[in-house]
Amino acid sequence: MNSTLPKSALFCAAIAMAATPVLAEKASQLVDINGTMGRDAEYQLQQRGFAHVSTHKNEMGYAYSYWWDEADDDCVQVEVYNGRVETIQDASDQDCGHHKGSAGTAVAAVAGAAILGALLSHKSHHHDDGNHQSDRESELQYERGYTDGLHNAAYHNYDRSDAYSNGYSAGVQQRNANLSHHHGRGGYRQAAQFKDLRDARAAGGMSQLEARGFRQVDNFTSGNTRYSIQWRPQSRQCVQVTIADGRFYDLRDIGQHPNCR
Repeated sequence: MNSTLPKSALFCAAIAMAATPVLAEKASQLVDINGTMGRDAEYQLQQRGFAHVSTHKNEMGYAYSYWWDEADDDCVQVEVYNGRVETIQDASDQDCGHHKGSAGTAVAAVAGAAILGALLSHKSHHHDDGNHQSDRESELQYERGYTDGLHNAAYHNYDRSDAYSNGYSAGVQQRNANLSHHHGRGGYRQAAQFKDLRDARAAGGMSQLEARGFRQVDNFTSGNTRYSIQWRPQSRQCVQVTIADGRFYDLRDIGQHPNCR
């Protein structure tokens, strides 16, 4: 009997096992984290080898965070609303600042590896369908528009590209979300917070506005919707409150109103 045969077979099996990558823990294996509080989800992800990459909040109050597992070469997106995890789904390596395969190589060849991260700053959730565009040129046009909108640059769609236009809109939305704490006014006078009262019950919200120095100067209805104009003379804030179904649906500083004086 040839004793080298078993050794040869064993050697080939060992090589095959070494060449097989460890399967990444995909989003489908993380569904047990759905519904948990954000802080608990963060701990669970770290325990499973994921490191936080970035978090982006939108105007609707949703937060999208991206997590990278270096060992498994895997990126996932976690959607959080009101402090709880709504969904966990797979994201592209690009979303976590990593690139592999032909797509990443193609972009690197055009953009240059040194500026790759700066060129591809937007994430999957910024697209309406939640996916990056497969066409490299369209994706770069989208990114240029997103960057211009994010930094309040002039709209400059010299190629008349739909991708640029969509990217610009996404950038403006992200900028508004990033500046949701700002009242849109400068100077030295301290302005009162009010945007945090969105979705508050009308009665409690009105009491909060009064406690913050606002007083109602006008009130009118349109169908099932009520509008209240609130004036705060100390900071000269004139806020319109939209009330529907017994809750504050929207609050915004309208700048001026005949009764805001």
